[in-house]
Amino acid sequence: MIHRPSIEIEYAMLAPKPFLFERAFNVGKAIREHRRLEEILEEEGVRVRRLEDEIIEHAENSPEFRRKLIEYILQNIHFYGKMDEVRSAMQDLQRNLEKLDSSTLFDYMVLEPSIDLKTDYENRAVYPTVYSNIPLANLYFMRDQQAVADRGMIIGNMKRDQRKKETEITEFFFRNAMGEANIFKVPQSSHFEGGDFMPADSFSLIGVGLRTDLNGAFSAMNSGMITSDEVIIVENPKYEFSKGDNMVNMHLDTYFNIAGDGIAVTSMYLASRAKATIYGRASSGNYERVGESTLLDYLKSKNFNIIDLSIPEQLAYSSNFLTVRDRRIISVEVKSVVKRLISDGAFDAVTENIVRQELSKMSDGIFPDRRDVSSAGIEYINAELIELTGGYGGAHCMTATLERQN
Repeated sequence: MIHRPSIEIEYAMLAPKPFLFERAFNVGKAIREHRRLEEILEEEGVRVRRLEDEIIEHAENSPEFRRKLIEYILQNIHFYGKMDEVRSAMQDLQRNLEKLDSSTLFDYMVLEPSIDLKTDYENRAVYPTVYSNIPLANLYFMRDQQAVADRGMIIGNMKRDQRKKETEITEFFFRNAMGEANIFKVPQSSHFEGGDFMPADSFSLIGVGLRTDLNGAFSAMNSGMITSDEVIIVENPKYEFSKGDNMVNMHLDTYFNIAGDGIAVTSMYLASRAKATIYGRASSGNYERVGESTLLDYLKSKNFNIIDLSIPEQLAYSSNFLTVRDRRIISVEVKSVVKRLISDGAFDAVTENIVRQELSKMSDGIFPDRRDVSSAGIEYINAELIELTGGYGGAHCMTATLERQN
């Protein structure tokens, strides 16, 4: 599942940081990058669903789905002003929504507009001022709203207010369009995001830190949706030079990924600092704490071949690739992204100095164009994503895996 970004990210370009973006970028080029990502997925034999297309198609072909869609919109569009004018406007909206095309209805879902009706008594007129309650500019990062586990789907609870509405939209779609019944919803008292979940057959990893918290990790682990022998809760680490919430390690997939059977790609420095608590599946079916380690040592205990990422590579989303099959990945154009981050002043002075020093030492290429990557039998497809990574994520973040094949 993917979502093609549209008008909502144009709002984010006005103030990237408050929208949780790393930097501003060219929206037209970003949309072309996203279109190319979809083409690559289809060329690789992946069945791709686009959220907007799916919702529009179901609204056009199912009166019941369209009715539920209109109900959702009516609950999320608000009018302000004199009581009688607000009441009249809501009644008009309810009638008018029946006449609107499905594409417009989808835009209302994503933009969630509010209308302030101001009365001009002198001219006997009402003037509307339109606001948008945090346009969902991050919706194209479709990994984060949910996680698909062995027995069903875990709907997350996003930590940042800018993203909280996203799970409502994806849950609405999965329940009402796809008919998904096996859904566990993380409670409001906890936070869990899909970028922190990494299934690996006999074990599953859940990262905790800036976004997913410990309560959210426990909720997911004990949801009944995960059946792996072990669940490892990993405390997402950071560099010693990192300042505040710079989001370079906001999710597990920003510094760790699996490229194939027994092949991990990570910053060994970060992985060695990532505390890992191991939970084993008991005969009762519940998970019980059985030990502690670090992410790096745990991977070594599982005989993983580990491909190390330098600081510049990790900061440029090298680990945020999408594995489409064993040892075949879709990656960002890391070298160009690093250059863009430097030229756009995305790093603080200390980080930029470290990045430049590290780059000067890298004689064996930049991920994934490295000898150790090719020696491990990893093939890669360059999806570029130079613009879209300005929202803090690569191909892994931009795709929600709905079905996996062994």
